[in-house]
Amino acid sequence: MNLHVETQGSGEPLLLIHGWGMHGGMWSRVVAQLAATHRVYSVDLPGHGLSTTSAPYHLDALVEQLSARFDEPLTVCGWSLGGQLALRWAQLYPAQVEKLVLVATTPCFVQREEWSSAMAADTLQEFAASLLQNHALTLRRFLALQVRGSEQERELLADLRTQLFSRGEPDTAALTGGLEILRDTDLREILPQVRQPALLLAGERDTLTPLAAMQYMKQALPNARLQAIKGAAHAPFLSHHDEFVQAVMDFMKK
Repeated sequence: MNLHVETQGSGEPLLLIHGWGMHGGMWSRVVAQLAATHRVYSVDLPGHGLSTTSAPYHLDALVEQLSARFDEPLTVCGWSLGGQLALRWAQLYPAQVEKLVLVATTPCFVQREEWSSAMAADTLQEFAASLLQNHALTLRRFLALQVRGSEQERELLADLRTQLFSRGEPDTAALTGGLEILRDTDLREILPQVRQPALLLAGERDTLTPLAAMQYMKQALPNARLQAIKGAAHAPFLSHHDEFVQAVMDFMKK
């Protein structure tokens, strides 16, 4: 398995982990600013972008691959699925993860008993079924959900569509495995064990990972603070990149 990682800048290390179906290039708008003061790594998860895939494709296996790739303490910034990876990594290998930045992240992506701040299980199952029929169309539909309600929604959607396949199409097995992670993962019980300082960056208008889910994490994590970005949906680092960068840099200074 070849894990593609790009590095820019120097200083305290910061790793950026993308969400489902995407790749590390999605961070390009903020990397240059963050790299002015930090050594910024952006990774393509297995089966995405320029990284090859490997089996099995589940949460802990991906964490193991990331842990083996980086041999220094890091601030880990994860977006959506990437945030779930970051949380699990921080719990399993606390010496490796010094701080967490969780962007549009939820401990549990699908609705369950006593957990309504999430996507309906039937909706995710429809995505999984349509993925087998036409994965490119399914990914484009998912992009539309990510920007729904955001300021400059149309421009953001066009930008995401341009970037989506700029590093080639993701591996179908990786896409299916990623949806299974989103369907099966429930990290609520481990949150009290994640003691690293954590910055939670939420989009006020996010319909995929509602603000209420991040408010729950704010209460459950021992050392977290929450910042909701007004006018943003599921990708605040794209729609409100200056505000995102400032929040991350202020957090890393402390």
